[in-house]
Amino acid sequence: VIVDGGKGQLNAALAGLRDVGMDVPICGLAKEQEEIFLPGRKDSIMLPRDAQSLFLVQRIRDEAHRFAVTFHRTRRSKATFHSKLDDIPGIGPKKKKALIKSFGSVKGVKEASIEDLTAVEGITTQLATQLKSGL
Repeated sequence: VIVDGGKGQLNAALAGLRDVGMDVPICGLAKEQEEIFLPGRKDSIMLPRDAQSLFLVQRIRDEAHRFAVTFHRTRRSKATFHSKLDDIPGIGPKKKKALIKSFGSVKGVKEASIEDLTAVEGITTQLATQLKSGL
């Protein structure tokens, strides 16, 4: 495991791995000086700036960083557009869009009658009842 960071991040990752019972090789790569930290070693390892091994470790670290940033952006984006309608079984993107179009907001859907809800294409009486109880 290559951790993007120095001693602090390495120790946090090491503690996490120990908590779940994993014993795998691990090191930390600090960006500023490109120092490599190993558990149990006081001093860091400094590879020559032109070493192919340093380039490989940097690429691995940078790819892990890119993956983490993309993952968090996607998760944050999904959370931004999540509504209580997404938690109702049977309500997918099309029905959600139709409900918002008909009632203007989740609050409007919540305040609508069963009769009004069933007037929306794809919303059955059973689904309208689920909507009312779920919101």
